[in-house]
Amino acid sequence: MISRRWVLRYAAAVASLIVLVGCTSSYYKAMKTFGKEKRDILVSRVKDSKKDQQQAKEQIKTTMESFQALTGFQGGSLEKNYKKLNGEYEKAADSAQKLHNRIDSIDQVSNDLFKEWQKEIDGMENKKLKAQSAVMLRQSRLSEAGYIKSMRQTEARMTPVITAFRDQVTFLKHNLNARAIGSLKGTSAKMSTDVDVLMVSLDGSMAQADALIASLNADQT
Repeated sequence: MISRRWVLRYAAAVASLIVLVGCTSSYYKAMKTFGKEKRDILVSRVKDSKKDQQQAKEQIKTTMESFQALTGFQGGSLEKNYKKLNGEYEKAADSAQKLHNRIDSIDQVSNDLFKEWQKEIDGMENKKLKAQSAVMLRQSRLSEAGYIKSMRQTEARMTPVITAFRDQVTFLKHNLNARAIGSLKGTSAKMSTDVDVLMVSLDGSMAQADALIASLNADQT
C-alpha cells in the first residue's frame, strides 16, 4: 500500500519539475490537490531557506578552517590537505548556489500569494473585514520584503567569500608548494574577517526567517 507521505513526496517532486519549465500555475494546482495553498508553500520554503542558511554557515566555517590549516601547514601531505580544502570549497559553493535558488523561489511564490490575496480582498463586500485583511496583507508584504532584503544582503556578502575561496584553491592547484602556501597567510587573515561578517549576516537572515514565518502564521489565527 502506498503511503500518503510517499504520495506527497512524489507530488512535490513532480511539482518541482513543473516549476523548472516555468509552469507555476500547474505547480500550484498540483500542490492544492494535496491541500497545499500558496501560503503553505511559502512557509515551507522559508523554513527550508533557514536550514539552507544554517548549512551554508557551517560549511563556510569548515572551509575557512581547512584553508587556515593549510596556510599554517607544519608538515605532512600537501596534496592530502589541498584535496580536503578543495572538497570543502566545492561543498560551500554548492551551498551558496542552493541558497541563491531558494531566495528566488521564495520571492516568486510570495509575489504570487500577495497578488492572489489582493484580488480576494478586492472582491470582499464587508468593509471592516476588507480593511482588516488589507492590514494583514500589508504587514506580510513588509515582513517578506525585509526578509528578501536580508537574504540578498547575505548573498552579496557570501559571493566574494566563495570567489576568494575559489581563487585560493585554483592558485594552490597551480602552485602546491610551501612557498605558495606561505604567500597566502596574509590573505587568510582578511578572509577570516570577511567570513566573520558573513556569519553575523547569516544569523540576522535566519532571525528574519522566523519573523516572516510568525507573521504568516499569525494571519491565520
